[in-house]
Amino acid sequence: MPDPKQMSGIPRPVTDLPDRTVSVRLIRGDLSNNITNFPVELQVGGKARTVNTDASGRALFGDLPAGSTVKAVAVVDGERLESQEFAVPGRGGVRLMLVATDTSKAPATTPNAPPISGQVTIGGQSRVIIEPGDEALQLYYVLEIQNTARAPVNPTTAFAFDMPAGAVGTSVLEGSSRLASAKGRRVTVQGPFPPGRTLVQIACEIATPTGSATIEQRFPAPLEQLSVIVKKVGDTKLSSPQIRNQQEMTAQDERFIAAVGGTIAAGQPLTLTLEEIPHHNPAPRWIALALAALIVAVATRAGMRPQDRQARDSERKRLIAKRDRLFADLVRLEADHRAGRGDPARYGVRRETLMSALEQIYAALDTEDTSPGPAERAA
Repeated sequence: MPDPKQMSGIPRPVTDLPDRTVSVRLIRGDLSNNITNFPVELQVGGKARTVNTDASGRALFGDLPAGSTVKAVAVVDGERLESQEFAVPGRGGVRLMLVATDTSKAPATTPNAPPISGQVTIGGQSRVIIEPGDEALQLYYVLEIQNTARAPVNPTTAFAFDMPAGAVGTSVLEGSSRLASAKGRRVTVQGPFPPGRTLVQIACEIATPTGSATIEQRFPAPLEQLSVIVKKVGDTKLSSPQIRNQQEMTAQDERFIAAVGGTIAAGQPLTLTLEEIPHHNPAPRWIALALAALIVAVATRAGMRPQDRQARDSERKRLIAKRDRLFADLVRLEADHRAGRGDPARYGVRRETLMSALEQIYAALDTEDTSPGPAERAA
């Protein structure tokens, strides 16, 4: 079983509680050792509510303001236990545990024993974290590999897997076990696994030029419970046939999608689909390239025709100077729009004005090019 201490203070959205309700379970050491009739404090917007735990070790806080930031606190035998700060959901509730240290128990493992053959699992506190960015997403795996035996274990099948297709920059993050390594898209965790948990944190980047992506991942050991957290940017959406429940939450003024599912067997594909990921419309880029090509073509054609009149030459220079100035204004406008600068409402009007002026100048330059000079008329 996972070490309850590793689950202490982590909020878990649920649908089996009344709306805007937080349930805090207080235990000592393991799940069978509830701490009853003990005060638990919930800090809500700078104010504190206190409720004593019931016979099952739970303190229930109801009718909380939706969206308010809360944190649970209890002090057991001088040990201060605190939860993460989280926002109260408007629909459904949140469950969490506060786990005090059981100082009466000796270690239940013998890590120095000779390795044995056995199996490991990916614990229920493991998480998939996705952060969409500019035409790409950052993908993180936080894997708690569990060895429930008293001795180190060598799995019968090597613990190794490939990151999803398109992943680049795969790396093992600081704080991970020294048993973990990455080469290309391949992640390997060498045995034997010590008793308890082995933490492995992996990161990579996946390009999303079309604004959507499907992640397919196979792990070499069973995943006890699927847990996915997606930072919501704009209208980002998450879907998966393996997700049983998902809801949006707010933490530190940012929105997140929190989703949970059941057990995923070893080798079974985990499939996650993200849509509405921020990306740039390629149209402005192609417009700029087309205008540049047009300018080169016009300039080349103008250089091939004779210029016989001083007035026509002067007018042509004036038109070219105005054309270059308007084109520079258009390039700056497109760059500011892509970078999110300027007034979006003014962008369309300004762009249309510049394009119209450029079309008139190109027409005038083309007329100048094809107008016959005095020598041509005399002929």
